[in-house]
Amino acid sequence: MYNPFIWLVAVLPLVPILFLLGWNPVLHFRRLGPNQVQAVDPSSIFSVAYFLAIGSVWLIFAVCALLAFLDWQRLRRDGVARPFPWAWVFLNPAVYVVGRSIIVHQVAPRRGLTPIWVLIGVYVLTILITAVKVASLFSSLSSVIPT
Repeated sequence: MYNPFIWLVAVLPLVPILFLLGWNPVLHFRRLGPNQVQAVDPSSIFSVAYFLAIGSVWLIFAVCALLAFLDWQRLRRDGVARPFPWAWVFLNPAVYVVGRSIIVHQVAPRRGLTPIWVLIGVYVLTILITAVKVASLFSSLSSVIPT
């Protein structure tokens, strides 16, 4: 009941995190207006890596929808009478992975729940990497903020 499509849906949320790791903004400030107020220069934040990270999220979302559809077709071919509807992936790919895994577990007891555990691992890893990146950004931000 496992196929490569479900594993890719479970693991693909890690791809945008790789682009996030490559995004290292160096904040530059510039003076604005007659009062010489300092503001962050947007070009120092919105780099190529930033737009790759944002764009990859949308691309991964579309790829997950295609993979969920292919997984749904494979399950029907493998004899699952009513597989979990693939369109739930549009709400969140995690919803599809969990729903699909529960249906497969009901059809084939003692199997089918491993994608949920992989998905949990992916989300925990994503949270940890994001927390480290945010802490790093705030640390560097605190040293360059003008007083």
